[in-house]
Amino acid sequence: MYLTSEKKQELFAKHGQSAQDTGSAEGQIALFSLRINHLTEHLKKNKKDHSTRRALIKLVGKRRSLLDYLIKKDIERYRSIIKELNLRK
Repeated sequence: MYLTSEKKQELFAKHGQSAQDTGSAEGQIALFSLRINHLTEHLKKNKKDHSTRRALIKLVGKRRSLLDYLIKKDIERYRSIIKELNLRK
C-alpha cells in the first residue's frame, strides 16, 4: 500500500475540516491510524523487522499524544474521532 497525495487529501477531507486542513488533530490521528494499520499488517508477515517495529511504536506514541491533547481540549471531538476510526473496543 502506497500512500498517495490523493489518498491523503481524501483522508484529511473526511476527518479534517477540508482537504487542505492537514494540521488538525483529527486529520493527523486519522493519518497515523492508517499508517499504524499498514505497519501492523507488515509486521504480521515480517516478525523480525525491528526497525519497522520501532517506527510503529513511535507512531502509536504520537497518536496517543494527539488523543491526549484532544481529551483536554475538546472531549466531544475526541469521542467523535474515536468512534469514526473505531479505535476503542
